[in-house]
Amino acid sequence: MTELDHIRNFSIVAHIDHGKSTLADRLIQMTGTVADREMKEQLLDSMDIERERGITIKANTVRIEYPAKDGETYVLNLIDTPGHVDFGYEVSRSMQAVEGSLLVVDATQGVEAQTLANVYQAIEADHEIVPVLNKIDLPAADMERVAEQIEDVIGIDATDAIQISAKTGVGIPDVLEAIVTRLPAPGGDRDAPLKVMLVDSYYDAYLGVVVLIRVVDGVIKKGDRIKMLKTGGTYSIDRLGVFRPEMTDIAELGPGEIGFFTASIKQVRDTRVGDTITHEKKGTTEALPGFKPSQPVVFCGLFPVDNAEFEDLRDAIEKLALNDASFSYEMETSAALGFGFRCGFLGLLHLEVIRDRIEREYNIELITTAPSVIYHVYMRDGTMIELHNPADMPDPSLIDHIEEPRIKATILVPDEYLGDVLKLCQDRRGIQEDLTYAGSRAMVVYDLPLNEVVFDFYDRLKSVTKGYASFDYQLTGYREDNLVKMQILVNDEPVDALSMMVHRDRAEARGRAMCEKLKDLIPRHMFKIPIQAAIGGRIIARETLAALRKDVTAKCYGGDATRKRKLLDKQKAGKKKMRQFGKVDIPQEAFISALKMDG
Repeated sequence: MTELDHIRNFSIVAHIDHGKSTLADRLIQMTGTVADREMKEQLLDSMDIERERGITIKANTVRIEYPAKDGETYVLNLIDTPGHVDFGYEVSRSMQAVEGSLLVVDATQGVEAQTLANVYQAIEADHEIVPVLNKIDLPAADMERVAEQIEDVIGIDATDAIQISAKTGVGIPDVLEAIVTRLPAPGGDRDAPLKVMLVDSYYDAYLGVVVLIRVVDGVIKKGDRIKMLKTGGTYSIDRLGVFRPEMTDIAELGPGEIGFFTASIKQVRDTRVGDTITHEKKGTTEALPGFKPSQPVVFCGLFPVDNAEFEDLRDAIEKLALNDASFSYEMETSAALGFGFRCGFLGLLHLEVIRDRIEREYNIELITTAPSVIYHVYMRDGTMIELHNPADMPDPSLIDHIEEPRIKATILVPDEYLGDVLKLCQDRRGIQEDLTYAGSRAMVVYDLPLNEVVFDFYDRLKSVTKGYASFDYQLTGYREDNLVKMQILVNDEPVDALSMMVHRDRAEARGRAMCEKLKDLIPRHMFKIPIQAAIGGRIIARETLAALRKDVTAKCYGGDATRKRKLLDKQKAGKKKMRQFGKVDIPQEAFISALKMDG
């Protein structure tokens, strides 16, 4: 049982690759939490995909015991958070469970867009923030400039920022001291009714659902009967413990402590993130303010390449959804691709991660349709429909107007690439809201349609700025625009997997590019095939795939021209009939390549 003033709960926030996970490694190593022989890089990133891409996807917790210089031993609960914009939801949850943050900034790169986004979340959660300058061992490090940037851009006093190198371990003892002296102790009352916040949960094949918790008031013990306020479920606690990265059992958890319990819960769905847990009898009735639920932003269809694998795909998706509350799915069918699922994600990286995990962990080859966002379609009769899939668009004559989601994008970019970035945003129908400078870097704020961003905006941004720009966005709401559904027709048959929503001014260019691309991808048949892009009944672009042709006049040499004509006309009539009844086979590769459209 730890006294409140000997507990410190904190998270590490930073931009991608500024050294959060490495700093977590050093803190664990220096305090002897993990024996040296068990130490490995990015200790807290347990998923294969996290280790391989070098990113953190799930927020992870660890309990460290630290004997401070004042002779007391402190319990430090550390939450390592992701840096990517798609996992901002994980970050906001972790923030609610702790009282302070270490803000890690790379001393060579300075403040980036994600640094800002994550720090603002920490400030909103009322955190005490300690700035840490990392990578001071690199020759390009410029501590004074970066400290100035932290003051100018974020507005936090950086005069006593701690200078460290997480890789070599320089300055780590100062970080530990700062956590104890500069971050506040948690509040809470031991004797009040039990109030516990559910921070996260995941499914373990042996233990059932493991629930991560932060105790606010009261004491929770092994064997207690507990109740979830939101779902109303009651359970008996089988196992209570803390992470020292591996699970360690403990008799009780008091106020301010972070740990986990298992209670033979079968499904992650029964544990709502942000729920309040209390005792079944004599519990509290007031719930803690929860987190806002995560809203999927990007939708796309996932189909198995081999239709026989549909059941395996259903299994895989159900298992992934168990651990990932922000991922939603429903079944759909497509004439071209067969049976599959329409899935919702928090962003493109989230989509890639889920897709990689299905292909890797469950060995299923997938086709992903073009990502789309949720449109609000207002009908003439006053009703509103949420459109997730462009193929389900109602009859245009019944539609009054369509609204699309807009985002506020913050881009930080070195001066010399500013022109390219402004042009890119203008091309994507952006409206400039703000442009300020922090040293030699420009900070641009744009109002952009999300539909233009999910496609390949991030890749284009990285390529026009040679990888130096950083980008972060928040959803701001819906706005009406002149949107239409573009269909692709192959041999006069619409291909549902390739239909998409586009802005009317862009439709022609998009349609032409798509037709040209398909012309190269579809193999030639015995008859000529028209490939068309259409809006409603109007064709806006067309390419014709020439037929493979047999030389029927080869046996005529010399003689009368009408004999050749007769043979050619006969061939022409045959081809016309073939085109009427012929079926065009579009290979899988053509779909995949056509959906990877850029610019």
